Amino acid sequence: MAKFLNLAIQPSVMRRAGRIALIIGSVFFLINYADKLIAGTITRPEIIKAMVSYCVPYCVSTYSSVMAVIESESA
Repeated sequence: MAKFLNLAIQPSVMRRAGRIALIIGSVFFLINYADKLIAGTITRPEIIKAMVSYCVPYCVSTYSSVMAVIESESA
C-alpha cells in the first residue's frame, strides 16, 4: 500500500491524472448539467455533485498509472 501511495503522489502521475480529470470531468459535467447551467437553474447541491464528478476520472487515471508502473517494474 505504501508503494502505491508513493507512486500516486509522484508529480508526473498527478499531472496526468489532473489533465484526464479536467477533460473527462468536463464531459461528465456537460452531459449532466449543461441544460441547468444554461437555464440558470443549477443548485448548490448540483454544483457540489458536479465537482465530485471530477474526482472519478482522477482516481481512475491515478490507479491505472500506478498499476502500469508496478506491472512494468515486475516484468
